[in-house]
Amino acid sequence: MNIYIIIPAHNEERFIAKTLDSLTSQTLIPTKIVVVNDHSTDNTKGIINEYVNTYDYISIVDTYTSKNHMPGSKVINAFYEGFKTLDTNYDIICKFDADLVFPPNYLAKITHHFQENDKTGMVGGFCYIEKNKKWVLENLTSKDHIRGALKAYRKTCFEDIKGLKPAMGWDTIDELLAQYHNWEIKTDDTLHVKHLKPTGNKYNPKAKYKQGEAFYRMRYGFWITLIASVKLALLKKQPSLINNYLTGYYKAKAKKETFLVSQKEGNFIRKLRWKKMKKKLL
Repeated sequence: MNIYIIIPAHNEERFIAKTLDSLTSQTLIPTKIVVVNDHSTDNTKGIINEYVNTYDYISIVDTYTSKNHMPGSKVINAFYEGFKTLDTNYDIICKFDADLVFPPNYLAKITHHFQENDKTGMVGGFCYIEKNKKWVLENLTSKDHIRGALKAYRKTCFEDIKGLKPAMGWDTIDELLAQYHNWEIKTDDTLHVKHLKPTGNKYNPKAKYKQGEAFYRMRYGFWITLIASVKLALLKKQPSLINNYLTGYYKAKAKKETFLVSQKEGNFIRKLRWKKMKKKLL
């Protein structure tokens, strides 16, 4: 299976070499890797070019999507700058972050999962962060969710969901829409990926209402938004975020922000969310 990997990178000089080292050391080498240097002001580009000059399957794209590190839109816009340079001969398309260290068997294992079950549309391992010199599971992780840092899609699934939405919540919408189109999400808890930089620690302060806005645009409705807000804020150990999320929801509602999914998809998403919540309670 042909594996294409796109890595958006913004000021990642401390980590990008480790990420690329882990990918070029895989037991199953990817077919193509495109690293998108997105408005970096450090030596990210110089480091990427060293790998481009060494490995013929690695290429670089320079882009200037935005100076602000806004969640969702910036990274997906950068992803598509890389995607535009690729042909369509891939079987698996991956969107990986530039601060990850993958175990050597990562690509081989996810490929195995895709080959094992034709209904598997997305596969991923789990992110681990370093705490007190130990690598522990990142607390935002859910066992049935693939983190946005390490997404891998079967080509037909990627096409069914019409790619990735350039908005906050894209890494939840993709899984919800995949299930809408009868694809299965596969997580592998044996695949421990080192996440060298905690999630969201450099987001622009202007983004504080974006999560609530995303809940509205995903057609969650108030009650699912409230439950999701409480859950996420507690996972982040910042209860005050609940107010930000709900404010963002109501701001988006007042502005009548465009929805990211159709009404039919929204109905499916709400039913799926309630079903999963009830399952966890029983």
